[in-house]
Amino acid sequence: MSTPLFRRTLLLTFDAFGTLFHPRAPIPEQYLATARQFGLSHHALTPDNLKSAFKDTYRAQMLRYPNYGRADVLRGQYGGPRQWWAEVIKGSFARAMTETGESSLERRNRHSGHDVELPAGMVEALLDRFAGREGYTLFDDVLPFFSRLRKLKREQKWTFDRIVVGIISNSDDRVPAVLKSLGLTVGDVRADQDRSSVDLPGFEERSVRGVGVANSEDHNLDLDIDMVITSYEAGEEKPHRLIFDVARRQALRVARPWLGRNTRFMSVHVGDDFKKDYVAAKDAGWESYLVREPPPTLDSDVRDFGDLLQLAEKLEKYS
Repeated sequence: MSTPLFRRTLLLTFDAFGTLFHPRAPIPEQYLATARQFGLSHHALTPDNLKSAFKDTYRAQMLRYPNYGRADVLRGQYGGPRQWWAEVIKGSFARAMTETGESSLERRNRHSGHDVELPAGMVEALLDRFAGREGYTLFDDVLPFFSRLRKLKREQKWTFDRIVVGIISNSDDRVPAVLKSLGLTVGDVRADQDRSSVDLPGFEERSVRGVGVANSEDHNLDLDIDMVITSYEAGEEKPHRLIFDVARRQALRVARPWLGRNTRFMSVHVGDDFKKDYVAAKDAGWESYLVREPPPTLDSDVRDFGDLLQLAEKLEKYS
């Protein structure tokens, strides 16, 4: 049997939040439920009030500390996503409780620039809640999709010799923990842009960050997801091209055990945001697909799927 002139590797990446998983219940409702568990008076809080407060606080935090304060983190002036989200939580409750007009103490604290004092342990409980299955759940098609993808990885007569699967997300570094808690196997490759991920303060355990890629050619056959590239660790958020370039560079690290001079890479990104996923990936020179959300344009060239199982069917047709 003749040897193929070249080998093909597919780099297939996904957005995380809104594409693979979503909140188990609306975030403000989970905030409120946790507050009640810690004995915080709910008379000063309502779901609608907290929803509005969270939205305003989150937007203000993004403007004040873009990308979880990464630039200030690199200067040693900020604590990263853990501090970022703790401030969002405290600010959301402070804003909500002040707007009810029911607490003169909270009003005084806000006017003097101080946070509302929340029950001990409540902020940490919320940070932990949104690091796993307590706060999030997978879309129904995700596990069936990855089951079919695992079979394709081992298919001998498929168009692609190998697949590298990754995440490209504007979320923080809790993404790997969330995916693992929901039943997916996740490799250890991260962005390592400008500074090793192990040196950036974040949520993920230091013992699993920034480790080397296994030398075994078959190592990634046992993983659902080989790498997780977050904007915090990559240095830029989607739709910036850099995060896609970092993902491709790290995919080459994953593929190193089987790479040859004649290996060809095809890069494909899948996400639910038209501008940040679909258009951004195309602008970076990738192929892209929109999933879950209809395209905001009548352009017939927009490639979209209602769910991931439709994507699986397209991939299987290559076999």
